[in-house]
Amino acid sequence: MEDFNQLIQIRKEKLDKIREMGINPYPYEFDQSHKSRDIKDHFEDLEEKEVSIAGRMMSVRLMGKAAFCHIQDEQGRIQAYIRKNEIGDQGFELFKILDIGDHIGIHGQVFKTRTGEITVFAKEIRLLSKSIRPLPIVKEKEEDGQKIVYDQFADKEMRYRQRYVDLVVNPEVKEVFIKRSQIISTMRDFLNQQGFLEVETPIMQPIYGGAAARPFVTHHNALDRDFYLRIANELYLKRLIVGGFDRVYEFAKDFRNEGMDRFHNPEFTMMELYVAYKDYKWMMEFVERIFNHVAQRVLGTSKITVGTYEIDLAPPWKRLTMFDAIQEFTGQDLTDMDEKALRKVAGKLHVELEPEMGRGKIIDEIFGELVEPKLIQPTFIIDYPLEMSPLAKKHRENPRVVERFEPIIAGKEVANAFSELNDPLDQRARFEEQMKLKARGDLEAQEMDEDFLRALEIGMPPTAGLGIGIDRMVMLLTNQPSIRDVILFPQMRPENK
Repeated sequence: MEDFNQLIQIRKEKLDKIREMGINPYPYEFDQSHKSRDIKDHFEDLEEKEVSIAGRMMSVRLMGKAAFCHIQDEQGRIQAYIRKNEIGDQGFELFKILDIGDHIGIHGQVFKTRTGEITVFAKEIRLLSKSIRPLPIVKEKEEDGQKIVYDQFADKEMRYRQRYVDLVVNPEVKEVFIKRSQIISTMRDFLNQQGFLEVETPIMQPIYGGAAARPFVTHHNALDRDFYLRIANELYLKRLIVGGFDRVYEFAKDFRNEGMDRFHNPEFTMMELYVAYKDYKWMMEFVERIFNHVAQRVLGTSKITVGTYEIDLAPPWKRLTMFDAIQEFTGQDLTDMDEKALRKVAGKLHVELEPEMGRGKIIDEIFGELVEPKLIQPTFIIDYPLEMSPLAKKHRENPRVVERFEPIIAGKEVANAFSELNDPLDQRARFEEQMKLKARGDLEAQEMDEDFLRALEIGMPPTAGLGIGIDRMVMLLTNQPSIRDVILFPQMRPENK
């Protein structure tokens, strides 16, 4: 730590020297005409032309009265050639005291070195921002024809905490977030073309609902009452269906006060949509189309790699009822079992349960532990137990299950969809059952929402609803192992000081 603090002190002394030279180390602007990739891609047009580039200096090689350095900008890196008799005495004196990590601007001429590297021959250099804190620079060397990377900024926790450093020294990380943006914009374009209206619903809600989760609580001072950060936007979007919008969607930040692991972050992104006059059968085909369309547009193929698996997102996807899937992978038929019998089976299968869990939660635990991880190729798990889905419509042929599905890909669900319950009396009865579970200690049970019930009493047409976990979809399409790899600033435990 002492050596690191000494490096910072040396840089501060350089900062003082730069100011003594009459140079502002933090100027207000720089006219950047080209970026690195643009120059490389259009070298034939730009050769011997004047350009202005800007970025971080990421390497430097001094050779007496000349030097080479690499500038890293948003697009990548490009080499610059510095010569004292071109930039002048003060310019070269400034360059010699610059550090890796400093932002600089260079005005110069494009050429190619004898080794074939496209380079900018500097005519003028400007310091744009002095870096006080050294970067953990990644180094490379060749040994026996192999490229070896060392001093790498690879500590996962540090990378998540200091994403700004991660993006600088691990430029490939940027590609994940560029693809994330492309995935969202492609999905938005697709939905707009299908006649959906993008809307916004409240983040602070007086009653939380739409999912089984614990909420974050906040206090509204002017109203002197508690509100909840939304765990889902479902109930508000369905109010809009009641109001006469036939196709609505929202990209929503949701918040769930639960554990953190590689698939869960307390703050996450969902895309939810609702379609009047459709059911979950229609929605299954729609989900296949969305995933295939986004993969084709962003990746150029429906075939993706997830870990060691090769997965094809092209339709059609396999369909299995939840009970059939459990029986296939465990040999147990849970269809008609009550809670007592389910607890015996769970014990036999070594699935741990909490005392407050009801029938639906027990089935979900068995499925989640013993079935879901084994579903690799895209599979719709359909027809969930009634107790698991208080907002879904009863199956038209079997009232013990509901018309619900979750697509499972690479061992994890990536979406959730229903034929939406629109019978207000049935919905009230389901909420009442949820309140009984809450009384037993189930902190994730749904709340009674009288205003939503009132909306259903006004009348909601047959409706299909869908929620896609955007973070998990990005993990899938970019082959990232953790949700923290696809969220720029994931929630972290307090840093040890």
